Amino acid sequence: MQLEKLLQRYPYVYHMAEVGTWPSIQERGLLSTTASLDALGIAGAQRAALESAYRPEMSHLRPGAADDIVLRDQRPMPPNRLAQALPDGLTTEQWYRLINSKVFFWVSPERLSRLLRSYGASQHDVLRVDTASLLDAHFARTWLCHMNSGNTLPIPHYRDETIFKRIPDYPVNRVGTPLKEVVELVVDYSVPDIANHVVDVTRVQGDAKLGIVWKR
Repeated sequence: MQLEKLLQRYPYVYHMAEVGTWPSIQERGLLSTTASLDALGIAGAQRAALESAYRPEMSHLRPGAADDIVLRDQRPMPPNRLAQALPDGLTTEQWYRLINSKVFFWVSPERLSRLLRSYGASQHDVLRVDTASLLDAHFARTWLCHMNSGNTLPIPHYRDETIFKRIPDYPVNRVGTPLKEVVELVVDYSVPDIANHVVDVTRVQGDAKLGIVWKR
């Protein structure tokens, strides 16, 4: 897919963060689970449980500490359903590690809204990110995905590593638009300079916008 076509179709991408975490994100950037564990020096059994296994609930890496990082739950990806979606030779542990090594953005406000509604009364801070700015800095580390790679509900659709494609390799038709609509834009490991690319941060509860937390 040509970059120009991508930017025309998806001028903004979106990241759903835990409520109140924007100041920390401004300072440290957006970190994948792997990058978060590296940043706090977490190893051994605790690391394996967070990086290579199912997380049914949100996890605080250092509860109550100033440098605490919150890892999002993986409720839509329980291991029994995930195993049905993977080919022979690819384990659930390998898939969790792959997902946990990346930072995810939605390219569609509608997809984002579905996720927000799934959390009911919980509030979140939604980062709206300028796609052109983000890719100017991180093009070589970015992937596109045609599905929600971290969801197996209601159907455990087939997946393997090839669902992530570099931007130039994403399949398009003869006029350059995607054969399958992009669902996720994914960056390897971390986006340390995310504050340079965020347009605004909005506090949201379900479908209700509660106010602007920050605006450029």
